[in-house]
Amino acid sequence: MLKGTTRDFSPNKPDFHVYPNEDLGAKAEKVSLARLKAVFFVKTLEGNKDHVEGSDAPGGQGQGRRIRVVFKDGEVLMGFTVGYAPDRPGFFFVPCDPESNNLRIFVIRAAVAKVEFLTGAQPGERSRSV
Repeated sequence: MLKGTTRDFSPNKPDFHVYPNEDLGAKAEKVSLARLKAVFFVKTLEGNKDHVEGSDAPGGQGQGRRIRVVFKDGEVLMGFTVGYAPDRPGFFFVPCDPESNNLRIFVIRAAVAKVEFLTGAQPGERSRSV
């Protein structure tokens, strides 16, 4: 896990640079998207190590379609996306957990086992795998 700030992230480029600890004057580390599971855009770099991201958080409000993302490592996140397409290398996703430190996440499609569109209003809701 690498924490820091980026100024050149683009989902259309194969790599970007991370400046450690928000220090834009420090030497940046080049990061390849192909080696990642996701890029997490966060409220704070410290976060809350005791918080467990709610995979069953109730609906909440969000733009786009409500989805469940199951990563190959078993992690499950729920939220909203307006840009999911199975033929693209990744997509942006906004978690539905209001207590999450994550503002949005760029999910690397190669790290995903399954994406499900959720059609009901609550956890346990009907889903359609894509």
